[in-house]
Amino acid sequence: MIHEFRKDGFLISTDKQLLQFDVIHDFLKTSYWSPGIPLDVVKRAAGGSIAFGIYKESGEQVGYARVISDCATFAYLADVFVLETERGKGLSKWLMECLLQLPELQRLRRWSLATRDAHGLYAQFGFTPLDNPDIMMQIARPNIYIEMKEANGE
Repeated sequence: MIHEFRKDGFLISTDKQLLQFDVIHDFLKTSYWSPGIPLDVVKRAAGGSIAFGIYKESGEQVGYARVISDCATFAYLADVFVLETERGKGLSKWLMECLLQLPELQRLRRWSLATRDAHGLYAQFGFTPLDNPDIMMQIARPNIYIEMKEANGE
């Protein structure tokens, strides 16, 4: 099901046909959380997620987020951004309001995310530090895309 929200000349939509992968990839490949991410990985990630695009009335994409979820018990929020030119307009907060109200994302036992610099935004929506970080585990490969390029001689 496609969800759309309109406000102040902007559209938030889960219609994957609207996603502008050049915009998404240009941002993500230079972000601190996915440096060097290949375009095909960005496309596959969107394909396996509930993807949200933020668009101006002109159709230009200015923001993005995706939720990875089983739509029953768990959701992970990833790749959230608003382009620098559009920041300060409340778009990140509106995006969070929209994605958290999707019917298929209600009554989940746990939401998770990772952020280096947006704790204040997410705290407004109930996100808190882990209660028991000692029970959480991970396999982290923060430079995997750069390492893959180097291994391939690129």
